[in-house]
Amino acid sequence: MENFAYHRPAKVADAVKAMKKAKDGKFLSGGHTLIPALKQGLANPTDLIDLSGLNKGGVKVGAKSVTVSAGTAHADVAADKGLKKAIPGVAILAGGIGDPHVRHRGTIGGSVANNDPAADYPSACLALGATIHTSERKIPAEKFFTGMFSTALKSSEVITAVEFPIPKKSGYAKFPNPASLYAMVGVFVAQMGDGSVRVAVTGAGPGVFRVPEMEAALAKNFSAKSLEGLSVKSKGLNSDMHASAEYRAHLIGVMARRAVTAAK
Repeated sequence: MENFAYHRPAKVADAVKAMKKAKDGKFLSGGHTLIPALKQGLANPTDLIDLSGLNKGGVKVGAKSVTVSAGTAHADVAADKGLKKAIPGVAILAGGIGDPHVRHRGTIGGSVANNDPAADYPSACLALGATIHTSERKIPAEKFFTGMFSTALKSSEVITAVEFPIPKKSGYAKFPNPASLYAMVGVFVAQMGDGSVRVAVTGAGPGVFRVPEMEAALAKNFSAKSLEGLSVKSKGLNSDMHASAEYRAHLIGVMARRAVTAAK
């Protein structure tokens, strides 16, 4: 690990200012990806801007949406009573991230900004049509996730909150890697107030994606039975020591049916 200048700003504006001044700065939120990268020499920033000093804010439940401050830990998202009632799928998702240590340190903003292809939150953001609030603008989830570990964020832009529209029903199910508990395949299903359905998949491919065929079937009949016989092509899906592309394609169907069954 190389030497770096450490900053712990108390305001978002100060965090942005510090990043703009840095030659090669990195924002630190939960740190579950960045810290190991620093230890292994895979990242050598000149400046580390720790966002833990910013106002966390927690979870705010409104009439039509739920807004979660970027600094809110996964454990707090999972435990919030208002969120459990409004969007139970997100609470269940947050409660299944990693282990207790990870859930009490990791943050929703850090996870969304990192956009790991096997992370859980991106599927909820895409399925619910969430809006990512930043220090500069508001970005729809459809335009935010641009590829593996890639987002629409500018280098000095800080996520301040994630706003989720409240659906009629929501559910999440994943097949976790037994070691990391990241999703080998995770599926988030949301039935919106207008009757439309959105299905988003994480872990199966190089990035989070939706499944239009499942959405159309569930819009006609929101039940696990309506997904029987539907399949997802394995082309383009991940294939590694944990699971082949064909197996992941199969798991998408299984997890989707489980998510629908669990939706409430």
